[in-house]
Amino acid sequence: MPPVADLPGFLHGVAPILDRWGYLAVAGVIGVESFGVPAPGQTIMVAAAIYAGAGRLNIFAVAAIAFVAAVLGDNIGYWIGVRGGRKVALRWGKYVFLTPERLARAEGFFARRGGRIVLVARFIDGLRQFNGVIAGITKMPWRTFLIYNTVGAALWVGLWTTVAYLLGANLVEIIEHAHRYKWWAIVIGVLAVGGYITLHIRHIRRRRARQAEQTAKEAVPDTVP
Repeated sequence: MPPVADLPGFLHGVAPILDRWGYLAVAGVIGVESFGVPAPGQTIMVAAAIYAGAGRLNIFAVAAIAFVAAVLGDNIGYWIGVRGGRKVALRWGKYVFLTPERLARAEGFFARRGGRIVLVARFIDGLRQFNGVIAGITKMPWRTFLIYNTVGAALWVGLWTTVAYLLGANLVEIIEHAHRYKWWAIVIGVLAVGGYITLHIRHIRRRRARQAEQTAKEAVPDTVP
């Protein structure tokens, strides 16, 4: 294993764990994070992929272990949600930063979006830790959860292990440079979303106007000369 100094920036904190436990650290940290325990799962996966890029670990083993740990951990969380229910989440959630307000917002997301939320939850901090638990609480069918969760975990692991493996320690420098322009990115994102919403509303209004016009034409009886 490389020395701690080989992992720069925010990755520095997980280096001792990864140095000592290797693949077991990847499995354990990602696994417990996936069923609600606050842990740096994504961070240790990125660090392990950087190690693999330096030849200290095998990238395919890192990706496979991270994927299996993520899917198993989320499924444990799902069954915790099914068996324990909302009452247990509200009673004990405060110890893992799952407040009633956060739980209510997450339940709202799941009620409106369902499987799509499970698919992208891996990329959203907060949902990544609790999407299995909340899916269980909201009684999402297990097969539906399993399919979307498996695809989401594969995309999450595939993206971060590939990027970290190819970029190595330069990834941290790129992220730090990107932070300098985050406000520009936020402004552009807000404008893009606003433009999309405006166009979408216009489209809905035009469609309703056409439907109203068609309905009015159908309501007028045909005249026989």
